[in-house]
Parts: sequence; structure tokens; C-alpha cells
Amino acid sequence: MQPPSTGGRRLLRQAALRLLLSLVLAIVLVMPGIDAALAHAVAEGDKGYIKEITGVNLLPFVYLGAKHMVTGYDHILFLFGVIFFLYRLKHIALYVSLFAIGHSTTMLLGVYFNVGINSYLIDAIIGLSVVYKALDNMGAYQRWLGFQPNTKAATLIFGLFHGFGLSTKILEYQISPDGLIPNLLAFNVGVELGQLTALGMILIVMGYWRRTASFWRHAYTANVWMLTAGGHLKVCTLNRAKLDEA
Repeated sequence: MQPPSTGGRRLLRQAALRLLLSLVLAIVLVMPGIDAALAHAVAEGDKGYIKEITGVNLLPFVYLGAKHMVTGYDHILFLFGVIFFLYRLKHIALYVSLFAIGHSTTMLLGVYFNVGINSYLIDAIIGLSVVYKALDNMGAYQRWLGFQPNTKAATLIFGLFHGFGLSTKILEYQISPDGLIPNLLAFNVGVELGQLTALGMILIVMGYWRRTASFWRHAYTANVWMLTAGGHLKVCTLNRAKLDEA
């Protein structure tokens, strides 16, 4: 099989760029029709399954964890922002590991020790994490503050909040204490597998895009879209909280 010609590679890169920007734009456009609380929720069918299941069920919980991660657009947006300007695999692995450590720690401990936190507050902070990373990628903090905040610490800290988002939802569904620890560990394995899957897809598209001259032309715009999506998630969450209080 012959490798694609220069023109063919250019077309592939352009297609990858259109796909990437379309995905980000689609998230921004469909979010007004999505309940912001669902960004970190568990599907209704899965919710019933979690409430009814007892004993050790490793494979089902691995599946549920992977499904949550792949379909959680707040996770995907944050990961997209984190790796946006990372080129070396060792740097990508470091930041993704920091996010995973934070996410896993609070998800496991939050459920095990029954630490309940207001879900609206957590979802708003998760939206803020996307906004924060978009502004970071746009160089806003250096212009506004005159220095660069520690990106590793920020990734770990926001990872902790992403984990609390999921643990809060799981607690609402009253997971059975029978087989709790093995099931939670299996769920976390699924989350990490889902994260690797989502990350792999993002890196494939980003790899094509970065080889084009349009990357630097559209990088700022892509982060503006991400900023909009994160801000929308935060505002919708706060509005829903006000409606529920009324």
C-alpha cells in the first residue's frame, strides 16, 4: 500500500482539523439543550443498576467507569485543554497522571467515607476548570497577573474536584456496601481505561492538526470555544441550583 501523497496528507490534516473544531463547536451548540447536571451524572439505566446490584461485580463496574469517562464531555474538554500545547509523550503522561491521581483519590475516598458535597457546587467548579485551562492556553494569566500559575498543581487540584463530582453522584444512588471496595476499584479502572481511550482519540486528531499551518491560526479560536463551553456549564449549573431552591 502506497503512502498518501503530499496533497493527500494535506487533505487528511484539513479533515482532522475540521473534525476537531466541529467536535468542540458541537459541544458548545448542544450544551444549551443539555441539563448541566448531566455533565457528571450517571445515565438513568445505569443509575437503577447501581442501586440494585449487590456483591462483587467487577466487569460491569469497569464498563460503567469507562462509559462515564468517554461520554463525560466535561472530562474530555479538560483533557483537551491540558494536552493542547503538550507535544512530548512524557509531558502528556505526567499531566494525565496528575489528573488521574486527583480524580481517583477523591472518587474512591469520597464514596468510601461517604463525603457528600453539593453537586451543583462541584459541577460549577468543574466548569470553572475548563474555563481556567482555556484561559491558561490563551496566555491570559501571564498578561493579567504577570506570572504563570503552576500548571501541574492546577491539573492535580482540578482532578480532585472532577473526582468529587463523580463520588457525589454515586453517593446519591446509594451503592451497596456489599462488595463496595472491589466494585469501586473496578469502576476506577474503567474510568482510567475510558480516559486513555478519549486521550488516544484526541491525540490522533491533534497530531494531524499540529502538522498544518492552520494550527497556530486557529489555536486561539479553539480555546475560545472551550472557554465558552466551560462557562456555559458553570452558568447552567448555577441556574439549575437557583431553580431547585425556588
